[in-house]
Amino acid sequence: MAHKKIVVLVSGGGTNLQALIDAQGRGELGGGEITCVISSKAGVFALERAEKANISTRVIARKDYPDTAAYSAAMLDAFREEQADLIVQAGFMTILHGDDRFYNNIFVQNWPASEGEEKEDMGFTMK
Repeated sequence: MAHKKIVVLVSGGGTNLQALIDAQGRGELGGGEITCVISSKAGVFALERAEKANISTRVIARKDYPDTAAYSAAMLDAFREEQADLIVQAGFMTILHGDDRFYNNIFVQNWPASEGEEKEDMGFTMK
């Protein structure tokens, strides 16, 4: 079975991200693999944590968009480009709009690959 692609959203130091990276190293992500970390701010320590773990990173800065709708659209485009199966908001506090799959600061959110596809339970657990 192919690993589910997990995209983690961050905005700061990345302690939640580090817990996920550590869990991945122990094989505890229930069939998932962190494939990308997206930060709302450049230069945050979470990006260094990701790079150290050989996880690709992106910065999509909120300040670069005129409003939340434009920012949300950019994030949605990034999720599609990354072919994300699962979005994890790890301390990422921005409320994203324009799609019912966006929630504020939830820890695990399944991401359907196409419109109308049902969300599935990956059995994701943290220890």
